[in-house]
Order: sequence, then C-alpha cells, then structure tokens
Amino acid sequence: MKLKSVVLGLGLAAASAFAVTAETWKLAVTDVEGMERLQLEWGPFKESLETATGETFEFFAVNSRTAAAEALRAKTVDFVVTGPAEYVVINKLTNATPLIGLGRPDYHCAIVVRADSGINVPADLKGKKVAFGDIGSTSNMLCPMQALADHGVDPVNDLEKLHTHRNIAFEALKAGDIDAMGINAGKWVGIRSKETELPYGAFKIIARSGDLPNDMIMVGAHVPASKADMVKTAILENKVAVIAGITAHEENDKYVGMDLVAIEDSAYDYVRSMYSNAGYPQFDNFLGE
Repeated sequence: MKLKSVVLGLGLAAASAFAVTAETWKLAVTDVEGMERLQLEWGPFKESLETATGETFEFFAVNSRTAAAEALRAKTVDFVVTGPAEYVVINKLTNATPLIGLGRPDYHCAIVVRADSGINVPADLKGKKVAFGDIGSTSNMLCPMQALADHGVDPVNDLEKLHTHRNIAFEALKAGDIDAMGINAGKWVGIRSKETELPYGAFKIIARSGDLPNDMIMVGAHVPASKADMVKTAILENKVAVIAGITAHEENDKYVGMDLVAIEDSAYDYVRSMYSNAGYPQFDNFLGE
C-alpha cells in the first residue's frame, strides 16, 4: 500500500512538472486575414502541432506582414508561418529566425514569351515590356526579376516593367500587348492547362529559376532557445501528422507533396539578392504595403 502511494505520488509530481513546463504560444500566418479563416484553413495544423509538442497554441490574427513583424517585436506572437520574401524583411526588423522549412514541391519561377515573338533568350527582352505579379511576391515578382538578372538583364533599368495579376498578364501576352511575363512556374502550368484558344506550343519559357527557398515556420527572438528546439524536434519527429494538418484544407493545396525540413538563415541570402536586383537593397520594408 505504501509503495503504491509512493508511485502515485511520483506520477502526480511528474504530471505537475509537465503542467508547469507546458506553455501557451501565439501563432500567426502572414497571408491569412481574420480569425475565421485562420481556424478554418490552419486549425488542423494547430491541432497537430499541439499533439506533437504537448504545448498549447492559440491563433493570433494579423492583417498584414507589417502587423506580424510588429507583433513579433512586441512579443505578442511567438511563431509565424510565412514566405521567404516576408522572412527576409521580418528577420531584419525583429531578429526572428527560421525554425522549420515548408518544402513546397516545384516552387520556382519562369519567364514566358510567345513562341512566335522572336525572343529566344533573356537578353532579347532589353527594352521590351514585361509583366510581373504583385509587388513583393516571391515567386511572381522577385524571383522572375532575379532570373533575368542571373542572365545579365537588369530588371529595373533594362525593361519596361509593369505589375498585374497573372491572368491579366496572360491575356496581354496572348494579345501581344506585352512581350513576356514573369510567373510562378506552377501557376503557369495551371493557366496553360485551362487555355483553349491557343496550343501549348504557342508559348515558350526562356528562363527558369532553381527551386526557391522554403516557406517556413519562424520563431520570435524572445522565445527561449530550448523551447524553440523542442518545438522543432517535435515537428520533425511527427512530420507526417503535421503535414497532414497543413494540407487538410484545400486552400493549402500548394503544400501537397511537401516535406518539413530543418533550415538555416543563410538559405535566404538568394532572396536578399532578389530584393537588391529588384531595386530594394535594404529589404527593410514590405513591398506593396
């Protein structure tokens, strides 16, 4: 009887110790506005994160990338799901660091022209009109500009550039109103698959990037390193369940086929180069906000 009491006491002590060490963390997603969307699209991920770590996570809704950075700086949010272009700025403003990479398949960009345009290499675009996506977009603006810079074309001074939605840019390319468009390669495949007026061979890609640095879960500088490491280890050890949580909602279909990987800040130096070549060498503010 006495032994059973001792064992019971040890069990209660262990449970009490866990209760003391378990914490509640605030979690934000930079491209999702509103608490309702957060819960709907990322609720399964939050649940898988809590199961994997034994910690409690609460959503913190942000209405802009700037708001996410301000919340990290104020220590009112602890973990943020974001993209590579956003990370570079947030890191500079807050010293938050990458924790886990969300390895998206086929995450790269392309420069597309009409096959009958006489444009065969990026240098042929000098002096031409090129459409890019939203200002600040990693794969629809910064990456295509970097792809051109990698081939000796200055995207700031050598082109007549404009920014518009990819569907509008595609119609302009078909009509000959622009000479090329820079676009996320996966989105290009999606647009081409729906095209009925012109055959696939009516267009060609004259430049492609390599795979882009991953989207990520980043952690605030104020979070103790031991806790950040614990969350990282738990995610990697339970990646199948965590991935299932991320991809549970169709809004996150871009992550289907993903992997979760450990990442370092140096992987994002290529994105810093993108900012510089796009004419924003300080990368200390969010383009388009």
